Amino acid sequence: MRLPKIHTIDGLALSRIAWGFRDLYRWDVSITDLASRLHASAELGITTMDHADIYGENTCETIFGSALAASPSLRDKLQLVTKCGIIRLARGADPHAVNHYDTSKSHIIASVETSLTNFRTDRIDLLLLHRPDPLMNADEIADAFSALKSEGKVLHFGVSNFAPHQVELLRSRLDMPLVVNQIEFSVSHISPLTDGTLDQCQQYKMVPMIWSPLARGRLM
Repeated sequence: MRLPKIHTIDGLALSRIAWGFRDLYRWDVSITDLASRLHASAELGITTMDHADIYGENTCETIFGSALAASPSLRDKLQLVTKCGIIRLARGADPHAVNHYDTSKSHIIASVETSLTNFRTDRIDLLLLHRPDPLMNADEIADAFSALKSEGKVLHFGVSNFAPHQVELLRSRLDMPLVVNQIEFSVSHISPLTDGTLDQCQQYKMVPMIWSPLARGRLM
């Protein structure tokens, strides 16, 4: 039995279960085996693939892209979701440098260009801002989103871990909907029920994409 889809306000069809690839670089699996698993997942209706540019020290997108290249028919069966906005320093980096957020127009566009190369594809189905940037300039983000949308490089946009007031700020500058807020939610983390996050998702018909629904494995 295939799982039914969730349709966003902007027409994106997401699977009800998303497959996260944060630890893909740790998997003991060949590219051929990974492609086979992705085909099996698609047959079950699990087609939404969740990534971020920083996963696996910037390696997970590339591994996944190798599987897409090994089996080109996969690309049109899947929705590629990736995130940007966090600068995580590589090992051996300047000891005086620090991890930080960057949601500037130039960084968002450069991150998407890198993700497209990593995935070996011509479009990202859904781009999320990974975390709210305390210094974010909503106008710059809007400019970046508009440019990426007009060039067909990103089809839909959303946010991750944004509080309601941060969503409101960004929405006020955009000429397109935010279709997803990816949030932590489980029986051990229920604040989205009371802090307005889920109310806002319902208000604007945003899909709440849940990460760590099993409390990072503690519920198992």
